[in-house]
Amino acid sequence: MRRLGVDIGGVIIEPADEDADTSFFGAYYLRTPVVDGAFDALAALVPVFDEVHLVSKCGETTERRTREWLAHHDFPARTGIPVERVHFCRTRPAKAPIAQRLGLTHFVDDKLEVLGYLESVAHRFLFRPRPAEVAARRALLPLVHRVESWPELTPLLSAD
Repeated sequence: MRRLGVDIGGVIIEPADEDADTSFFGAYYLRTPVVDGAFDALAALVPVFDEVHLVSKCGETTERRTREWLAHHDFPARTGIPVERVHFCRTRPAKAPIAQRLGLTHFVDDKLEVLGYLESVAHRFLFRPRPAEVAARRALLPLVHRVESWPELTPLLSAD
């Protein structure tokens, strides 16, 4: 079985720009853009995997906004990933038991810290990481495959 887990913030939804009126944490959060190529890539990956799940760490307010954003952008219809496969937790380490329970074999996250917790996941992909976090957690780099875009990532996941 091949099962993919994907983080939401920074991987599907563009990271917050505190100065923009489209910041996910501002009044116009539904206007926050999708990461370039994410929807098309996920739609292409759904038939390649037995299951695709979203797993996100956030608080209650951000969870509500994320669910609204996914609905507003017609995420399930555009990607083939049903809302029942969207999971939330409150801490970064809490992604690990979710990944294990779901039997995820592949995971995409923009946080190297999170990927370090996912010991049960064989194939871990670091998506557009922040340089400061990479510098601080450099010891985890051998555990991951670093990618900078969905067009770079999609063939790696398809062939893996």
